[in-house]
Amino acid sequence: MSTTGLVAIYFIVWWLVFFVILPWGNRSQADQEAEITPGTMPSAPARPRLLIKAAITSVLAGVVLAGIYAVMTSNLTLDDIPLPNPLEHTVETDG
Repeated sequence: MSTTGLVAIYFIVWWLVFFVILPWGNRSQADQEAEITPGTMPSAPARPRLLIKAAITSVLAGVVLAGIYAVMTSNLTLDDIPLPNPLEHTVETDG
């Protein structure tokens, strides 16, 4: 796999993980019972902590990318995964 392909996959995975992590630990300004910043909604986060979330996202995206890379470079196929075969399933009836 090319470096450009890995960067593109990392970019996509990073944004997906970021949107999953983004709501973690948010408390609204109304929940904090602090003074609401003028021009914002009371439901806006009081402290979004975006730098911490971006750092966590970078690490988790790297782990996910390593897993994706390991699966893509291995010789695994769908035939290697033990899935039930619905064609081999028979139903016995009492009769």
